[in-house]
Amino acid sequence: MYKPVVAIVGRPNVGKSTLFNRLAGRRLSIVDDTAGVTRDMLFSDCEWNGKSISIVDTGGLDFVSGDSMTLGVVEQTCRAIDFCDVIVFVVNVRDGILASDEEIANIIKKSGKPVVLCVNKCDTVGEPPAEFYEFYNLGLADPIEVSSVHGHGTGDLLDAVYAKLPDWENDENQDDVLNVAIVGKPNAGKSSLVNKILGEQRCLVSDAAGTTRDSIDAKVQNKFGRYNLIDTAGLRRKSKISDSIEKYSVIRAKLAIDRSDVCIIMIDASEGITEQDTKIAGLAHEAGKGCIIAVNKWDIVEKNEKTMSEFREKIKRDLKFMQYAPTIFISAKTGQRIDRLFELINFVSQSCTTRISTGTLNDILAEAMTRYQPPTDKGKRLKIYYMTQVSVKPPTFVFFVNTAQLFHFSYQRYIENCIRNMFGLEGTPIRFIIRQKNEDKPSKNSVGR
Repeated sequence: MYKPVVAIVGRPNVGKSTLFNRLAGRRLSIVDDTAGVTRDMLFSDCEWNGKSISIVDTGGLDFVSGDSMTLGVVEQTCRAIDFCDVIVFVVNVRDGILASDEEIANIIKKSGKPVVLCVNKCDTVGEPPAEFYEFYNLGLADPIEVSSVHGHGTGDLLDAVYAKLPDWENDENQDDVLNVAIVGKPNAGKSSLVNKILGEQRCLVSDAAGTTRDSIDAKVQNKFGRYNLIDTAGLRRKSKISDSIEKYSVIRAKLAIDRSDVCIIMIDASEGITEQDTKIAGLAHEAGKGCIIAVNKWDIVEKNEKTMSEFREKIKRDLKFMQYAPTIFISAKTGQRIDRLFELINFVSQSCTTRISTGTLNDILAEAMTRYQPPTDKGKRLKIYYMTQVSVKPPTFVFFVNTAQLFHFSYQRYIENCIRNMFGLEGTPIRFIIRQKNEDKPSKNSVGR
């Protein structure tokens, strides 16, 4: 079902992102005193009086700076004005009306969209400051005094927004939406992939590495299903993270991995696999997420009949802890194999949620132990009494044994391979928890792969 969209617009550094975070109920957008921190459109749900809407944080409208990045932000914000249902125009009471505020007001009037004028940074309780009344001159109906830092006036703001919304029904069924995080080092093509899938310039794309700073959610529905694509800021080496904004971006990327169902790990085919790619893949692996390795920019690689197989072998060597992850060669620019990518996303999601009955598991275990006897140490042999699956995302199995220390890593890997050979489980890590007989807590030998 359709959910109304409310765009938060204004010039740089008037508090749009702080207001966005306040309405979203969590810190999604990076907030910093530096003007122009927000570059992409950020989406979040906001609920008020039992009804949910989508709110959009946009980059500041700066008509003075003429660089390509700023022009791209302006273009995106104008696009948000075009597709939204209601505009929240944010101004700063401390600055008064500036020329850029008047210019933005004219753009909003020409759009014909309903607008709510939010006078931000009214941080004192009681009567609004005298400067507040100046904003009536913008000709956008009654302004509403708000302190996005303290939360004053946000209820009145939402009441005004909801009063201008069209009639709609909330979409209660979100269970079938897959959260897909797209992670990788800067300039690997993450934002280009999202834009290609959406068919629009939702995420700002530039040759400059690190253009994306926030994690950006983009909803998409196609013949393969319903998805929430999370375009993350590229993860840099720690030595290259020099300012607070970049540090926040790393945190956002890690949080995006945590709330995802499947991670697409983007590799730049023109550069090959780097140490940073390995570290990023490790974050998704340790989080227990379903993983797909997407080798991007395959269209610009000079190829022969062995190029793809040689690249696959290199991935197996450099990412040997992630042998379970399928590899796909794509081009975000041309759209090459994007349909196949969605098929893999669905397949990996199914692997992550696979449940295997205890009876079937123990049949596999008995056959495995018959084929290769459990290890011994000083005449004492490992006994595995039984195993059972306790959770999914990722599939997690508990083994009950006589001595946990005897269940060596090599034998665990052998049992894992037996399970994978029987059920596939491609794209998902597997977790093992080892318990000694009559032991209440997991042993120190508990492992995760």
